[in-house]
Amino acid sequence: MNFNYLLVRLGELTLKGRNRGRFESLMLGKIKEALHACAGLQYESSYGRVYIKLNGADAAETMSRLADVFGIQTISPVLRTSHDLEEIRRAALAVLQAHLPVPSTFKMSVKRAWKAFPHDSMEMNHLVGAHVLRNTPALRVDVREPDVELRLDIQPQGVFVYCSVVAGAGGFPLGMNGKAMLLLSGGIDSPVAGWLAMRKGLEIEAVHFHSYPFTSQQATDKVVSLAQRLAYYGGRIKLHLVPFTELQTLLAQQKQDHLIITLMRRSMLRIAQRLAERSGALAIVTGDSLGQVASQTLGSMNVIGRTTDLPLLRPLVMMDKLEIIRISERIGTYETSILPFEDCCTLFVPKSPATNPNLRVVEGVEHALGAELARLVDEAVAGTETVTLTERGRLDAKPAPAAEDRWF
Repeated sequence: MNFNYLLVRLGELTLKGRNRGRFESLMLGKIKEALHACAGLQYESSYGRVYIKLNGADAAETMSRLADVFGIQTISPVLRTSHDLEEIRRAALAVLQAHLPVPSTFKMSVKRAWKAFPHDSMEMNHLVGAHVLRNTPALRVDVREPDVELRLDIQPQGVFVYCSVVAGAGGFPLGMNGKAMLLLSGGIDSPVAGWLAMRKGLEIEAVHFHSYPFTSQQATDKVVSLAQRLAYYGGRIKLHLVPFTELQTLLAQQKQDHLIITLMRRSMLRIAQRLAERSGALAIVTGDSLGQVASQTLGSMNVIGRTTDLPLLRPLVMMDKLEIIRISERIGTYETSILPFEDCCTLFVPKSPATNPNLRVVEGVEHALGAELARLVDEAVAGTETVTLTERGRLDAKPAPAAEDRWF
């Protein structure tokens, strides 16, 4: 079946006023960007929709390029025809038979957006449906649970005939809702949190804390690979690699083993806030899931979160682990996340970490460290290396040094 158009339906249809116009303008730009390698395409926009004239391009391949574009609700390959009734009938029969290689059931659905069309929706259901039934032996009507729904979309520019409706990524176009900093570890959760933030229209920059030589080069390579996978959905991403060894060692020396995770996470948020302010980000995204580990109990999240003035966004907070794993498999981060390379969060982990830390005690430890803690935070920020990644690698890529010589 040679479909000549794609019908792209945009998400977040509750948007009103100026936000809708901005949303649709951004979406058209993102769609064109995703299809830049497909020559000869033409675009038409209407309320909540984009019609893409294929001009001979393969419909399936073009759809695959749109599957991960945030802001697209659904996509349909369609056959556009004129307003002539006989042309519509022929197109409807061809589309339906392409979807029904064996006798089956169907129903008609007609949307008459162009009110000047001479037949209303009920008439078209009969005029087209009867023609299809006469020309398709053993086909039956089932309005409740049909095998195929034959749809007509009657617009001023023509009639669009289709059966398939393929789910898109949904959400908002990337960057529509501002920028945030993602705390990116090497685990399963934080890449999923980053993807969900991007899906809601946030541009993200990632922050990773390493404790070389306690953590290996492979652990950082793993995080770079995760960032590159997120870049697949966003085009490019900045990854801030923060040296955390000295600060982590200082905290480990305070003989407050049960509080070490809390103290570490608070220092990470201080550094992330500094980097966010430098980059113009207005929030921090974490992979916290309520109750999953000691630092993600409500008591721990309360004490840790008080460190920063920026909003803390926790997309996974009410998800269970299986839900998070399913998303990580879907977005292509799971296999990398489970590689057995430790990050700094797994160092110095006590046998019994505090699940309900006392804020006054934690602040007392930090106050006793005073200028030394502030100095190491400053040095960590100053020593941060920032790389810009695409899904294929660093934008400033140079010949890779030997593994023993390199450290990001």
